[in-house]
Amino acid sequence: MLNRLHISNFALINEMDVTFPGRLSVITGETGAGKSIFLEALGLALGKRADLSALQNKTKKCIIEAEFETGDLDLRLLLEENDMDYDSTLVLRREISVEGKSRSFLNDSVVGLHVLKLLSEKLIDIHSQHQTLLLNQTNFQLEILDAFAGSIDTFKQYKLEFSKLNILKNKLSSLQQQESQARKELDYFQFLFNELEEADLKLGILKKLEEESSTLENAEVIKNNLMNAANTINGGDINLLISLNQVKQTLQAISKYGRDYLQYFERVNSVYIELKELAVELEDAEAHVSGDSAKLGEVNTKLDRLNSLLKKHNVGNEEGLLKIKSDIEEKLLKFGSLEDEIEKTNKQIEKLAADCHKHAEQLSELRLKSIKSVETQVKELLSGLSMENASFKIELNQLFELSVSGLDQVKFMFSANKGGILNELHKVASGGELSRLMLSLKALLASKKQLPTIIFDEIDTGVSGDVADKIGTILLNMGKSMQVIAITHLPQMASKGDHHLFVYKKDDSDKTVSYIKQLNNEERITEVAKMLSTGNPTQSALVNAKELLNL
Repeated sequence: MLNRLHISNFALINEMDVTFPGRLSVITGETGAGKSIFLEALGLALGKRADLSALQNKTKKCIIEAEFETGDLDLRLLLEENDMDYDSTLVLRREISVEGKSRSFLNDSVVGLHVLKLLSEKLIDIHSQHQTLLLNQTNFQLEILDAFAGSIDTFKQYKLEFSKLNILKNKLSSLQQQESQARKELDYFQFLFNELEEADLKLGILKKLEEESSTLENAEVIKNNLMNAANTINGGDINLLISLNQVKQTLQAISKYGRDYLQYFERVNSVYIELKELAVELEDAEAHVSGDSAKLGEVNTKLDRLNSLLKKHNVGNEEGLLKIKSDIEEKLLKFGSLEDEIEKTNKQIEKLAADCHKHAEQLSELRLKSIKSVETQVKELLSGLSMENASFKIELNQLFELSVSGLDQVKFMFSANKGGILNELHKVASGGELSRLMLSLKALLASKKQLPTIIFDEIDTGVSGDVADKIGTILLNMGKSMQVIAITHLPQMASKGDHHLFVYKKDDSDKTVSYIKQLNNEERITEVAKMLSTGNPTQSALVNAKELLNL
C-alpha cells in the first residue's frame, strides 16, 4: 500500500508531505485547488515522462518521493532480475534538475524508468477520469475477462509465443525476399563461376602461359642456340670438354705434391663433370623444342581467355580472379543455404503456430466459461448503483486467424434501460453510466488482480448524490481488502472515508501555492457541510454532514 507521498517544487506545490493511514482515503477541495496534482506527481514517481515545466521554482530541483509497503506482494524476483535488493518497504524517488534532467531511484539506488513502470503495475492502479475510454478498448475488456477466467498467465504465455511467431514470420519474409533476389542473379553468377572454373586458374598460371607462348613462337632460334651451345661444350674434334680434360690431366699429375694442387685438380674435375652434364641437358632441351603451331594456338587461346577475364573483372592477376571465383562460389552456396534456412524456418513456424493455436483454444475455453459469472456480478453491482434495469452482455466471437488476443474478439454490450437494445458501450452509455460501469468492472478486477492500492480520480462524475453514496459504499467495501484513495466532489462519497485530505490554494507573496492537510472530525463536518450547501454551511447542512459522517 501507499504509505507516504512527498512532493517538493512541483506545479503549484512548494512542499507537501502526505500520509495515507486508512484503507479508504478521500481527497476533496475546490475545483482548481490542485487535487489532481498529487496524482501527476505520483505518476512521475512511478516512471511517467517528466519535463522542465513541472518545476514551480526554476532555480530548485523537483523531488517526488513515494513510499510503499509491499506486504505479501512477491516482488523479490522482479527486483533481483533488475539487480536490486529486496525490501518490504520500497521508496520510489524521482528528481528533475533545473536543467530538466531526470533521475530515478529505488531505495536510494539509481534505477531505470522501465523498472519503475514494471513495479507500478504491481503496486498501484490509478483510475483517472479519461479511463472510461478504456471500456471500449479490446485490451482492457480482455484483461477483465482473463482476470475472472484465471487465464492471465496463459494469456501471457500465448502473447510470448505469438510474438515469437511474428518474429519468425518476418524472418521468413526476409529470407524469401533474399531468395527471390538471389534466384534472379543465380544464372548470371553460375555462368561467371563456370567461366572461371573452365579457365583452370592457378597461382602463376599467367606467367607460365606467357613463357610457353614465347618459347613456341621462338622455337627455331631457341633450338639452334641450344644445339650450338651443346656442340661448343661437347661437339666436334675441338670442344670445351677436350680442352678442360687436358687441364684436368695436367693438374692431376702434380696433385700428389701438395694439398693446394690437389684442390685445383678437384675443382677443375668438378667443372668438367658439370659441363658434361650441362651438355647432355642442352641436347635434351633442344630435342624437346618444337615449333608446334597447334600447341601455340592452344596456349595463346588460354592466354587470351585469361587476359579477357582479368579485364572483365577489373583485376591485375590470377590471384584476383581466384578471389572473385571464391566470392561467387560463396554466393552460390548461400543460395542453397537460403533454401535450407527457409525450410527450417517454415518448420519452426508450423510448430509454433500449433502451440499458439493450442494456447489460444485454451484461452477461448476459459474465457467462455467465465462470461456468465462476469455478467452476473456486473449486473449485481450496477443494480446496487441504481441501475436495476441495466443489461450487460459479453460477446466472444471466434476469429479465423490468430491475433494478439488469441482466437477471440470480445465486445462489451450494454443497455441502461429496461427493454433497451444491447449495443457497444460508446453508442449507448452516458458519462454517468460509464462511470458506474467502470467502477463495477474495476471493483471486480481489483479483487481478482489483488492490487494493494487503487486510486479513483472523480469516479463519481456525472452521478447523483444517491448514486454517489452507493459508489462510496462500494469503495468502502473495497477498502476492506485493499487500499483505496478517492478524489471526489460529492459529500456522500467524502463521508465514507476513514481518512480525509483537504486540498486548498493560498496566495503567498507573489504566487499561488497549493496545500493539503488531513482533517480532524470537526474540520470534516465543516468540509462536508460546505459540499452540501453553497457559501457558508447552514445549520441544517452541518447536521446533515454529521449524519453522513456518523458523528
